[in-house]
Amino acid sequence: MLDFEKKTEAFIEKHSLIKAGDYIVAAVSGGPDSLAMLDFLNNRVEKYGIRVAAAHVDHMLRGEESLQDLYFVKKYCESKDIEFRAISIDIRKKMELDETGMQETARKYRYQFFEKVMLDLHADKLAVGQHGDDQLETILMRLVRGSHGKSRAGIQMKRPFAKGELIRPLLGVTKAEIEEYCATHKLNPRRDVSNEKPLYTRNRFRLEILPFLKSENEHVHEQFQRFSEDLTEDEQLLEQMAKKEYNAMCQELGKDEITLNIPSFYRVPLPLQRRVIQLILNYLYQQKAADLTALHIDLLQKLLKSENPSGKLDFPSGLKVIRSYDVCHFTFDKPGQVSSFCYKLYEGEEVSLPDGKIIRVEKGQGLSKEKKENIIVLNPSEVQFPIIVRTRLPGDRMKLKGMNGSKKVKDIFIDMKIPLHDRLVWPIVTDNTGKLLWIPGLKKSSYDTSPDNEHHFYSIHCSNQTFSGGQPNQ
Repeated sequence: MLDFEKKTEAFIEKHSLIKAGDYIVAAVSGGPDSLAMLDFLNNRVEKYGIRVAAAHVDHMLRGEESLQDLYFVKKYCESKDIEFRAISIDIRKKMELDETGMQETARKYRYQFFEKVMLDLHADKLAVGQHGDDQLETILMRLVRGSHGKSRAGIQMKRPFAKGELIRPLLGVTKAEIEEYCATHKLNPRRDVSNEKPLYTRNRFRLEILPFLKSENEHVHEQFQRFSEDLTEDEQLLEQMAKKEYNAMCQELGKDEITLNIPSFYRVPLPLQRRVIQLILNYLYQQKAADLTALHIDLLQKLLKSENPSGKLDFPSGLKVIRSYDVCHFTFDKPGQVSSFCYKLYEGEEVSLPDGKIIRVEKGQGLSKEKKENIIVLNPSEVQFPIIVRTRLPGDRMKLKGMNGSKKVKDIFIDMKIPLHDRLVWPIVTDNTGKLLWIPGLKKSSYDTSPDNEHHFYSIHCSNQTFSGGQPNQ
């Protein structure tokens, strides 16, 4: 028995990748790796008690040569009586439509097809032919790029896929062992000459760095696989602990918005802090393509540690990270999101604000002398209509009730610890001359008065308030 066979059988057994009754779809390009995997699995159908099928994707990138790859895999499957499914996809056209790179586009549509095949065949597992050398390349590339968390562990030996699982049974063997298997069994696989050209990053690692590592230790792929497995297990434990902390300190406000309580964040150890950040980013980005590196995590930690109580970061794909005092707000840009408003109100009119609050103006007589936090009472002789409800403007100042002089609205927001993103849409109430009358939920001006049963007065009401921040000071 060849080393390829011994090591692959041992790897499958050690990690329980295959069990009796499995229906396995092998993703086969026609190259040495995937063809050796398919042949290995098909030769052990009875030993493992499994069924095997093959799926092939022609990306139409190499013209007639790509099509010949499809015919080659089809012919092999027919000779072995293996169920075969294939598709041709014009990846260049898909790249134009999706505005994505070649490798990203090819992978997306390739795995969409594999998922369809699995569902059509009611298969349990998808087997792909990545091997020990691929693991070496991937870990090195990710470390050089600055990846973090479990992504540094490289290629996972199995993961959920479709309604089953994706497995990689060849991670315990090298490219040389695969080639030996192909030669011994006279498989004559197809060759993609682009894999031998240093056009892509992976190819440069394969051609220039791996030979040096193997000259130092011919079993280096085993050390990297052990590193991958150990790191994966460590990350799984730390992630479980981080999820518990995440639930305690984070509030999900929707699929694209989260707030983080900063004091709670800094009460946990640094390794958990990093992973809570990663959980936040994983939740927000989900399937979005985000080019995040350890640098982003470092910048975020600096923002949270800063002595400045406010700050902002712009992350990939439009994610905004906004720190305001003890809260950090994560949110994506929302097309058409209201950033400012200005409404005019006359007696008896009301307006619904973008956040759902309602402000109305009434003329009254004989109101109870009990003042309510959501109402301001005005003397008709001191205000000029229409009443203006708007967002804050630079330089806004208000004469505060019970105080001499005026105070900047900006300073009021700071004193009340109002988050930056809330300040942008917090309503300011003025009269037509520009006199600031009220910041609903926060402060009333010196123009607020008590109802007089003998005279008319105006009242402005704000209902359905959900303001956050300090307690109103009436």
